[in-house]
Amino acid sequence: MLFFVLQIIALGFTIQHHSYHKSKFVNSSNAFTGGIYNRLNSISEFVNLKEENLRLIEENVFLKNSIQPNNNKITPLNDTTFSNKKYQYTFAKIINNNYTKPNNFLTINKGKNQGIQQDLGVINSKGIIGVIKNTSNKYASVLSILNRSSKINVKLKHDNHIGTITWNSKNPNIVQLSDIPRQAVLKKGDTIITGGKSAIFPEGILVGTINNFAFENNQYTEINVSLFNDMTSLGYVQIIKNLEREEQLNLEQQTENE
Repeated sequence: MLFFVLQIIALGFTIQHHSYHKSKFVNSSNAFTGGIYNRLNSISEFVNLKEENLRLIEENVFLKNSIQPNNNKITPLNDTTFSNKKYQYTFAKIINNNYTKPNNFLTINKGKNQGIQQDLGVINSKGIIGVIKNTSNKYASVLSILNRSSKINVKLKHDNHIGTITWNSKNPNIVQLSDIPRQAVLKKGDTIITGGKSAIFPEGILVGTINNFAFENNQYTEINVSLFNDMTSLGYVQIIKNLEREEQLNLEQQTENE
């Protein structure tokens, strides 16, 4: 024990009175403490990752509410057309997700108290998820795209042919595209997006890509689409409210009744 104490004292004198040894010691000490601080910082970043992701989602929703696309151009922040924006976005978290049944629903942690109502679109950064079905004060159920009752207006991105997305309840990663005219030229890998013909989703929301298809008797009999979203692993979502929905539906109803 005495030897080790004397050895430490000797090393201390050596480092203190020799600049070369002192610099080496300081550099080694900085490298050691730097490594510790780096590890502690990594742990802290991991712990705060959930909070950071939530902040980014909130910022994304804010930007979508502030900036509306106009002929593929970004509207300046001081533009008066902001008062005429068509869509409003609210973020929420999925707290229950079903995908193994023929008719699947999800539950989100926002409801009437946050302005959520029936027939609002639900998406995330990868694409479409479903449509709001029922609401309570604090929660809402979502009719999943993986539901046999789900019918969503879509189109081919490359040539604008309109169709409908449904689900045959077999594979949670694959949905079916129907009502595509025989004039359309399909290729594996073609991108499918929302068509913008309904009063729920804006045009251009991602859906998936064509996986395979069959063409018989001069018509498409089966078109399978691989979803961009992994419907078995969902977190935060965005709810889309069409601020002009009532006006559009009332006009269409009036036209049908004439």
